[in-house]
Amino acid sequence: MSEPKIKRRPQLSREAMYQIIRNPVITEKATGLSEHGQYVFRVPLEARKPEIKAAVEGLFGVQVLAVNTLVQKGKTKRFKGRPGVRSDVKKAMVRLASGQQIDFTAGLV
Repeated sequence: MSEPKIKRRPQLSREAMYQIIRNPVITEKATGLSEHGQYVFRVPLEARKPEIKAAVEGLFGVQVLAVNTLVQKGKTKRFKGRPGVRSDVKKAMVRLASGQQIDFTAGLV
């Protein structure tokens, strides 16, 4: 018989957490989401949802309920008449347990 699968949490070092959570997105829409317990972060394109969850919980000391991600494709722009493409950006929207919040002005735990 096969053994039941056990969900494993990724073990991340402090340095790996800082590499996954690059910076918070501070926009009008992201600030509106924070009133409902959701926060938006920029993450690397290779980051997976369990890694993002572990990094946010480790850095900010909060309980994460859900992680949603999206890849924003880079725009085509012109620079000095020559076409170019901006880099793709991955964003992670993290929903926290009720009653918890992240204060970006206070620093990290």
